[in-house]
Amino acid sequence: MAKGEETRQFIIEKAAPIFNTKGIAATSMSDIMEATKLSKGSMYVHFENKEVLACAAVDHNIKMLNSKIQNAVSQYKTSKEQLFAYIDFFSDPLQPPVYGGCPLLNFGTEADDTNPIVKEKVNAVIRSGQHLLTGIIEKGIANGEFKKSFVASDFATALFAMLEGGHLMSRMSGNNDKMEVICRILKNLIDENCL
Repeated sequence: MAKGEETRQFIIEKAAPIFNTKGIAATSMSDIMEATKLSKGSMYVHFENKEVLACAAVDHNIKMLNSKIQNAVSQYKTSKEQLFAYIDFFSDPLQPPVYGGCPLLNFGTEADDTNPIVKEKVNAVIRSGQHLLTGIIEKGIANGEFKKSFVASDFATALFAMLEGGHLMSRMSGNNDKMEVICRILKNLIDENCL
């Protein structure tokens, strides 16, 4: 990796948790300069403005999240185990897998009416997550793990929405009791659809 690319990556890695914690609007280039110990001139050599850096930070946070999800799910062979692993991955919002909380929730909420580029990035990841979950369920149906009546896309939507909602509830209340309920309900629904 060239020196310029190393510096650019260093800036992104330092900026990503700041943007995920404070939000895009509330994060200033001064915050990033403080974290990186780089001058304003050095920052602008690599990123023409805060929005360009913010998009790179969003990409970095999402890539980290996706990588950790894939790692958690790929450790298991059966579809049921993979769905349980996915649920367990999100089960403790107070100790999130990405510093600052779920980047989909954080950036999605902020970008909904303000930043169409970030909104589409988050929407693409939501679609990708639903595709992953739907695929796991369809594989389970094909392998005889799940009932044929288990509607993969519907359950993928419900699972995704319930986990994101549970994340929000837990972060707002400061405890995981609601997420524990959600995880239990989701696992029970999966068990009910097993053969």
